Amino acid sequence: MRYYIIAGEASGDLHASNLVRSMNELDADAQWRGWGGDLMAEQGVHIVKHYRDTAVMGVMQVLLKMRSIARNLSACKQDVLNYQPDVLILVDYPGFNLRIAAFAKQHGIRVFYYIAPKVWASRENRIQKIKAFTDHVFTILPFEVAYFKTHGVKASYVGNPVVDAIRNEMAQVESTADFRKRTGLDDRPIVALLSGSRVHEVNYVLPAMLSVVDDFKAYQFVVAGVDVLDKDIYNQLIKDRDIRVLYGETYQILRHAEAALVTSGTATLETALIGTPQVVCYNMGGGRALYWLYEKFIKVKYLSLVNLILDKRLVNELIQHRLTHAEIKRELARILKHGDARDEILKGYREIKDLLGDSDVSKNTAGKMMEMLR
Repeated sequence: MRYYIIAGEASGDLHASNLVRSMNELDADAQWRGWGGDLMAEQGVHIVKHYRDTAVMGVMQVLLKMRSIARNLSACKQDVLNYQPDVLILVDYPGFNLRIAAFAKQHGIRVFYYIAPKVWASRENRIQKIKAFTDHVFTILPFEVAYFKTHGVKASYVGNPVVDAIRNEMAQVESTADFRKRTGLDDRPIVALLSGSRVHEVNYVLPAMLSVVDDFKAYQFVVAGVDVLDKDIYNQLIKDRDIRVLYGETYQILRHAEAALVTSGTATLETALIGTPQVVCYNMGGGRALYWLYEKFIKVKYLSLVNLILDKRLVNELIQHRLTHAEIKRELARILKHGDARDEILKGYREIKDLLGDSDVSKNTAGKMMEMLR
């Protein structure tokens, strides 16, 4: 069978590569072509264009690269048409992928969407495009199925790749003593700082997190550094403070931490699945005015995946003007103290694990796709 698959960023390359590997186990004659990255290529996908050459972040970049984006869309459409796949598989990346989906449907090509756009949070007008241009949506959040079906979209929950990633990463359990010895940490309990994966997140959020370090001198604060960011970004913000930055150790830091301050995003779910009490932090700049706009356009009650999955406020969210020294100090003290607040969070984490399940998301998705293609 001939497959065309499109992923537009590093995370999509990872999830797509895992899916391709599982599809190959079920279809020995599979032929793959698509847009993505090195991980997809390792699984046998002929990469037409690497995501490094197509990634666009932020409104200004989109405006500056309109011609380039148009050329990429045109080239991708023509390549799909020339290849004539049995199915087009789209992985996240909605701004680009929904346009390709529309083109594919116009030419009678079947379309599967894996890791659907979060239209329930914003850009809800996209739901009509998903309904019109996709044959089936494979979701990674359990509450999405009901949402999509309410809007007439065929959808299935296939599990969450974060569950698989943590299971694989944490297979080799390292003792806290061994972790400290290997990384050069001292004997004080650890507070993990996950300040985001983008420059603007780190610049806005990490200073607020660091503001409470002197209030908790019995603890050592450890920043989970992101490899793709320049190390000078962290060094300039930390300055002379006695704080360690460890790169490529996020899951291990969380595993051995007493608590965590976590920038909103997938990291909040990772923290929950590892079982570390957390305070969710976010600041996009712009103060109260931007937060007012955020509240006008964002359709959800919560920012963190933890609270969204449970549909209740389990962990506290310090967003925008609430991300202050006093608020962080109070909330961190609350979850470091062993008692009802901490126990309630850990109980909620167990509920999340039950809701997400423990299935291999790539194998599960591949199996469902193959059933539909037979």
